[in-house]
Amino acid sequence: MMRNIICTFLLVGISLSTMAQDHNEMKNFDPAFAHTVYFWFKDPVNQNNRERFERSLKKFLKNSKYAKTNFIGTPPNATRDVVDGSFTYSLIVTFESAEAQQHYQDEEAHLIFIEECKDLWDKVIVYDSNGINQ
Repeated sequence: MMRNIICTFLLVGISLSTMAQDHNEMKNFDPAFAHTVYFWFKDPVNQNNRERFERSLKKFLKNSKYAKTNFIGTPPNATRDVVDGSFTYSLIVTFESAEAQQHYQDEEAHLIFIEECKDLWDKVIVYDSNGINQ
């Protein structure tokens, strides 16, 4: 019995490690500057619009010369009052500096993304943050 449990854990561990990014693909989170964006769609349940947005956003982030790391998310099924799940998508992007983030705002890949998707959203809110020394 114990042998089966150990084998199961080993198989799960091997499976998970092969699904993870290898060291060369990973980018380190840069705590210098974080750019957090929330999007509210006009029609948040339209699957074609969601696929179009995700495709365009991923293309943009792949082609950005300034974004160091990124996270694309959707709201969880939260049960706590302090969690705002009213948005359609969230995006967190890190930069080495506020200046790099400004270059990102002006780069062609970002402008193309906005042009391709601006008709999808009803509201966008941005929170930018400078990191503090820890």
